[in-house]
Amino acid sequence: MVTADQARDALVALQDAGTGRSLIDLGWIDQIRVDGQRALFRLVLPGFATSQRDRIASEARRSLLALEGLSDVQIELGAPAGGAPIGAAGHGPAGQLPDLKPVPGVRQVIAVSSGKGGVGKSTVAVNLACALARSGLRVGLLDADISGPNAPTMLGVADRTPEVSGEGASQVMTPIETCGIAMVSMGLLIDEDQPVIWRGPMLNGIIRQFLYQVAWGERDVLIVDLPPGTGDAQLTIAQAVPMAGVVIVTTPQKVSLQDARRGLAMFRQMGVSVLGVVENMSVFIPPDAPDRRYAIFGSGGGQQLAEEAAVPLLAQLPLEPGVVAGGDGGLPVVLSAPESVSAGAFAALASDLSARCLTRG
Repeated sequence: MVTADQARDALVALQDAGTGRSLIDLGWIDQIRVDGQRALFRLVLPGFATSQRDRIASEARRSLLALEGLSDVQIELGAPAGGAPIGAAGHGPAGQLPDLKPVPGVRQVIAVSSGKGGVGKSTVAVNLACALARSGLRVGLLDADISGPNAPTMLGVADRTPEVSGEGASQVMTPIETCGIAMVSMGLLIDEDQPVIWRGPMLNGIIRQFLYQVAWGERDVLIVDLPPGTGDAQLTIAQAVPMAGVVIVTTPQKVSLQDARRGLAMFRQMGVSVLGVVENMSVFIPPDAPDRRYAIFGSGGGQQLAEEAAVPLLAQLPLEPGVVAGGDGGLPVVLSAPESVSAGAFAALASDLSARCLTRG
């Protein structure tokens, strides 16, 4: 006789099309049980995923009926519980997206995301923030890459600690002011070599604290530097705060495009506007031959992704030694080498995004 654990094992491979995460881990499939030759489970889909219902039901039936001893599958459609988190394993049944709560004083939020690590997403986020500040906007930067926080090093403040006042839920953190922007990061709160080994609920909590328990003041825009992938941080941001949209960062390489597509699809499924694609490391500009361009990571990838998704290709950012030196030295290239090709490309990106979604009033 088939057991409930065997039925669960048969369903664990079912995934959300956008994030690639297990439907059981997401809480969309629960209450799995077996009654004789019939398997039963409850399917609870958040609003943004209802288009997947038929596919999920079909795949679930096929997986369960492949078990010897089962001849029937009953799927119970559950009503999402309002306000329940969508997210990580252990959060319980998934619910509808909760009411989005703006960050007090912040006019717009723009997330910078990538499907994989190593594409320069944090470099883009930091330089974009600095370029927006140079244009006269009041800018905040939230480093939401909790386990790999690089923004403090890139902004030269890794040795500083933000001031915290109050206790418990009433605690308020004062962001670090540097390079014309206000920023918070887990990297400001832990030792340089200290790993952050947290499960989803703890990541959810600290990101919400960075959103709502930081004295951001009046900001025209808050740039959120997300970790790579399609995990808990992305889910938390998407279900917590209204956003102007997300910028997808990729390199021209095929492997980078594959992961970027997944990230882009996830945000679309969650109802977050995709502002466009940024192709980083588009060409290499050697310091001894600034007129030359070398497409060392291939070419055309960013344009291909943008065309597939019907979104703008916002920028093709070159790779220059000054970008690396600026990030390692704590003064982003936008500020350390404002006349460079890279700084000009970041300024153009900032101007484009300002025209699209950032207006002061």
